[in-house]
Amino acid sequence: MKRYVVDGGTAVLTGAAGGIGRATAHELAARGSNLVLLDNNAEALEDVAADLRVRRPDRAVTAYTVDLADGDAALAAATAIRDAHPNIHLLVNNAGVALGGRLSQISLDDFDWLMSVNFRAVVVMTHTLLPRLTATRGAHVCNVSSLFGLIGPAGQTAYSASKFAVRGFGDSLRLELAEHEVGVTTVHPGGIRTEIANSARVGAGVDQEEHAAHKAVWDRMLSLDPAVAARAIVDGIERRKPRVLIGRETYALDALARLSPGHYGRVLALGDRLMTRGLDR
Repeated sequence: MKRYVVDGGTAVLTGAAGGIGRATAHELAARGSNLVLLDNNAEALEDVAADLRVRRPDRAVTAYTVDLADGDAALAAATAIRDAHPNIHLLVNNAGVALGGRLSQISLDDFDWLMSVNFRAVVVMTHTLLPRLTATRGAHVCNVSSLFGLIGPAGQTAYSASKFAVRGFGDSLRLELAEHEVGVTTVHPGGIRTEIANSARVGAGVDQEEHAAHKAVWDRMLSLDPAVAARAIVDGIERRKPRVLIGRETYALDALARLSPGHYGRVLALGDRLMTRGLDR
C-alpha cells in the first residue's frame, strides 16, 4: 500500500477541541489537509476551527458540535458528514473520556457512558463513513487507543475495556479493508499532557484520598507535549503503520506485557506504591 497523502485530502477528526485532538488538527492542517472537526465543547471547537482557518485559508475547515455519548446524536452527525462530504480520505477516531474507580466502585451507567464515547462512537463513525472511505482509493482510518489498551491496571476496568476494544476493532478492520486499499492505524499514547485525567469522572464508591493519591501519580507521568504525539500520529498515518506507540513508558510496558502477560500487574502495583511513597515524601 502506498503512503497516505495528507496534502489535499479531507480528514474527519473527533475530539478535536483539546489535547491530542487539537494538536493533531493543527498537524494535519500544517501538512495540507482539509478538516471536518467534531467535539462536544462548542466554544473550544470553534476556537480551534477559527485558528486553523486563519493559518490555512486555502483549506476547508468545518466544525460539528456533538456529544458522542449520545448514540443518536453521534449517528446523526456521522450521517450529516457522510452526506456533506462525498470524498473522505481520513478518519481519526480520537475522542475519549476517562472514569476512575474499580468495577465495584463505579456504576453501570458510568461504565456505559464511557463505552459510548470511547468505543461505540468509534464504531458508529467508522461504520457510517465506511462507504466514503472504501470509495476513496488510498484512504485511511486511525483509531486512538491507549497505553491501557496494551495493559490493564487496577482502577481502570472501564477505560482499559474500551481501549482494548478499540485495539481489537482496529486489528480486524485492518484485514477487512486491505482489499479496498484502505489502511488502519491504532495509536497507543502513554503519558501525554492532556486534560483527560482532570476531567475524568470518578466512581461514587471511590475513596477521595485514594483517588487524589493515584491522580498525583498519573499527573506526574503525564508530561509529553501533545504536539509531539500529533507528529507521531500523522507520521504513522502517512507510513500506514499498523501500530503507533507513543512514550518510552508505552514501549517498556508493552514489552513487559508481552514477556509476562499473566504477571505484569505485580510490577504495576509495585511501581504505583513506590511513586505514591515518593510523592508523600
